[in-house]
Amino acid sequence: MAIVEKKLVSRFFPRIDSQVEFRYQLRGQPDFESAVASDISCGGLRFTSDKFIPTSTPVVLEINLLNRVLKPVGRIAWSSPIPHSYRNQMGIQFMEFDGPEQRYLEDFVDRQLG
Repeated sequence: MAIVEKKLVSRFFPRIDSQVEFRYQLRGQPDFESAVASDISCGGLRFTSDKFIPTSTPVVLEINLLNRVLKPVGRIAWSSPIPHSYRNQMGIQFMEFDGPEQRYLEDFVDRQLG
């Protein structure tokens, strides 16, 4: 019996450093919070907040990108406290994305990368 080598498949999304304004709403909460992403990719974004949000928390997003508002649904993929502060840096992974909106983000990222 032959041993089959398994290859790890990892998805890679190039990130761009971009100060993109967005709003997020924790599912089940009535209000949106405003934030600024420090980088964004086709797979998610990174931001800093005064609040701690546990990983796996679902979030509804409104991302202001040039002349369009994208509305993906994501989840908090990771959260890390910033040393010597009360702030946290977090990553949101996009989980649900409307096709045309996702292509718009892909085009935006491609243009920024040159």
